Amino acid sequence: MNWSSVKDGGWNGWLGLLTVAFIVLKLTGIIEWSWWWVLSPVWISVALAVLLIVISYIIGFIWGSRSK
Repeated sequence: MNWSSVKDGGWNGWLGLLTVAFIVLKLTGIIEWSWWWVLSPVWISVALAVLLIVISYIIGFIWGSRSK
């Protein structure tokens, strides 16, 4: 991963940096969070993406059933 891909990556770049920072802080003992919270930028972004996909399918299903 080079800096230009992080700089141009938008949210993915920042979430990746935040995840790496949390992992480094956990491994060096600076924070004593559980691994669930250390890896939270990853699973929260995945959960939000899945939620948006589910919502879009629901809206598409409702919209499609009204046009018939």
